[in-house]
Amino acid sequence: MSRRERPGGKALPVDPDLDGAFRAEPGAIRHHAGRGAVRARRRAEPAVLGAIALGGALGAPARYGVAQLVHVAPGSFPWATFWTNISGSFGLGLILALLLERYPASRYLRPFVATGFLGAYTTYSTFAVETVLLIKDGHRLLAAAYAAASLVGGFAVAWAGIWAGRALPVTGRGGRP
Repeated sequence: MSRRERPGGKALPVDPDLDGAFRAEPGAIRHHAGRGAVRARRRAEPAVLGAIALGGALGAPARYGVAQLVHVAPGSFPWATFWTNISGSFGLGLILALLLERYPASRYLRPFVATGFLGAYTTYSTFAVETVLLIKDGHRLLAAAYAAASLVGGFAVAWAGIWAGRALPVTGRGGRP
């Protein structure tokens, strides 16, 4: 597992899909001897896309479930979206710390959980629309509080998730200390 060092702190995990042969971004220019500049392409694997789709098919109803449990009055703080995004940020930090640092690489688990499930569970678009609607309806201070709490809270709990994932004891087969 490769890691990128941070000054004065613990190294950040590096995504195995971007390590080694896949380091270049899709569409990046690579220079090959004798052929000049060639655009690098990564092809989506159908099985990985299937894992993402299955995760998304489970994450979207989970988000809907939270919205059904947490009722929000019009013009008030959008608690359902806030708690969905906060819990998703924590989950993303936790899962990625575990998957990238503790367990052998899995071609399907990270796309299923991180991209599929949590990508569908969390919702930046609803956050943005709710913020704009609060402003439009004259609740500028509430909109600013919502935006600030969502952004600061999301970063804080993602960090807390990474910390928690690193703090969990290694049990079972395949875990790395």
